[in-house]
Amino acid sequence: MSEAQSCPADPRTYGRELTGEALDQLAVNTIRALAMDGVQKAKSGHPGMPMGMADAAYVLWAKFLRHSPSDPEWPDRDRFVLSAGHGSMLLYTLLHLFGYPLTLDDLKQFRQWESRTPGHPEHWCTPGVETTTGPLGQGLANGVGMALAERMLAEAFNLDGEVIVDHYTYGIVSDGDLMEGISHEAASIAGHLGLGRLIYLYDDNHITIEGSTDLAFSEDVAGRFEGYHWHVQQIDGHDREAIAKAIETARRELDRPSIILCRTHIAYGSPNKQDTADAHGSPLGEDEIRATKEHLGFPPEPLFFAPDVVRELLARRRQELDKTASAWKERFRRWRDKHPELAKLWDTRMSGELPKGLGERLPQFENGKAIATRNASGEVLQVLSAEIPGLVGGSADLAPSTKTLIKQETAVGRGAYAGRNIHFGVREHAMGGILNGISVHTGFIPYGGTFLVFADYMRPSIRLAAMMGRRVIYVFTHDSVFVGEDGPTHEPVEHVASLRTIPNLTVIRPADAAETAIAWLAALERKTGPTALILSRQNLPVLDRSELAPADMLRRGGYVLLDAPDPELILIASGSEVHISLDAARSLADDGRRVRLVNLASWEIFEEQPEAYRLEVLPPSVPRLAVEAGVTFGWERYLGDRGEMHGIDRFGASAPWELIAERFGFTAEAIAQKARRLISGR
Repeated sequence: MSEAQSCPADPRTYGRELTGEALDQLAVNTIRALAMDGVQKAKSGHPGMPMGMADAAYVLWAKFLRHSPSDPEWPDRDRFVLSAGHGSMLLYTLLHLFGYPLTLDDLKQFRQWESRTPGHPEHWCTPGVETTTGPLGQGLANGVGMALAERMLAEAFNLDGEVIVDHYTYGIVSDGDLMEGISHEAASIAGHLGLGRLIYLYDDNHITIEGSTDLAFSEDVAGRFEGYHWHVQQIDGHDREAIAKAIETARRELDRPSIILCRTHIAYGSPNKQDTADAHGSPLGEDEIRATKEHLGFPPEPLFFAPDVVRELLARRRQELDKTASAWKERFRRWRDKHPELAKLWDTRMSGELPKGLGERLPQFENGKAIATRNASGEVLQVLSAEIPGLVGGSADLAPSTKTLIKQETAVGRGAYAGRNIHFGVREHAMGGILNGISVHTGFIPYGGTFLVFADYMRPSIRLAAMMGRRVIYVFTHDSVFVGEDGPTHEPVEHVASLRTIPNLTVIRPADAAETAIAWLAALERKTGPTALILSRQNLPVLDRSELAPADMLRRGGYVLLDAPDPELILIASGSEVHISLDAARSLADDGRRVRLVNLASWEIFEEQPEAYRLEVLPPSVPRLAVEAGVTFGWERYLGDRGEMHGIDRFGASAPWELIAERFGFTAEAIAQKARRLISGR
């Protein structure tokens, strides 16, 4: 393939005479040059991938990707995911050149404080960035969620001859993406579900940070994806005609997801660093950049230069895209005029608004009845799903235990996307990434369930949901050593504390069935981040709210459940330990002790309350005893100067849960005895 012509004396006129393939080549080299310059100015970054995938990315964006730079949130746009997020300068350069509100100055601020071009793409920090990527494999899984969301929306809103949901999900994945375990899980379920509008371009450049991929990666990638029931093609990743044909073929393959193996050269065009690991994660250096631009026939000066002829070429493409988006909006206007009820549902789904008075229709639970909060959650889910059509989800092969099946709905399957139950299989990590993809796509409120001990398998996805501020709900059941006979491998002790350390994740551990209903409502009402519901396996008594504070007080995170005048001790508990602590408090009251019991169901919600309220609930002058069947880490913030924590700083054991509770001291008698010692100062 011929390179661009040598640059003239005045770079502003560079390429004015070029047309066709030569002009495309200039556009591709402009992408390479801007990427090199951005990384060099930042003195850090990854220039090799943007240079190697410039041909493929250009063909995709200039010929196929249907989007709207003037309206980045156009609902029927194609989604593009840069799963290889380290190559972020490729995405920023494309967004800039195609007319998104991202300036040349923004490119010059790559990786700088409060810039719109951070080191890895961040969701809506930069207009046009669909999802936060960087941790390898996450974007690949997000794309699966986006493609699934598209098919589910199409089933809900497309009518015969009236198609309003009709878009593709594209992505660029790297060797690193395919090595990460999440990619295996996500690719497997994508093939199983037949997500034919999912198309990935694989940057097969044979290079990792440590050197050649041969050091640790020798699998048959094509054979692997064929085994996953994907459509597979292999091409020269620098042959733009082959790239275009491969994408067109993939677009016609509607029954299988597609992966196009693009054999590329990292740092393409660099005389000394092409095909080297040095080009992966370090600037090329000023001398090498000059040599590379000269080799490509591109003006070495000025830096951050994009020829006017390239801008004009892509402006014409942008005009075409705007016409496509406008045509869809007109078609959508006619559709909504013709189908007002369906249009009303569309608006509700896209906005994520909840039905008014939803809390009034939550199930009620009989005082004193013993019910596990996981079972209560299942009952609540049936009511909520009937009220909220966009509530969708499932579990990692644990629905009978996590109670996450919507009973009146069917399952999503290959070619059948009208259901709302998603069987993720034993794939927690993929489930987390797919939930994020469904969420950022919009139109849904996704949830996913598994045992709390397996939250670790999906922690990177939870962290990214929190970072992106997405409304994703995690249903984590079997929440403590009271799992019992399954033993310490299945008994979480450190997991609640671990989840509480994730910024912008709300963790709620309800004390009974009534609070579980309120916890679900709180999770649904929170639009700025994910929520983890921590639920019990064992039965818990429904607390008698005629004698205690109402369950709705959970909305404040922590509240006084049982009070005493001028308390001499504050008991603090969460989840299944609340009713045990309540019995202990009543036992102490029988002894004449004045004990307040605080239910601290959610640290995060409690910390959002005014300081005056928090001091009212936990006055600093009163000694405190906190009770939770997990590690003591973190509780020091609520103990004060004269407080103690009753927890479990070891792994659990295999035995009936009642025996475990006795041996670990989680009985009313043991807690009361510890409280007496604390009050007496011994």
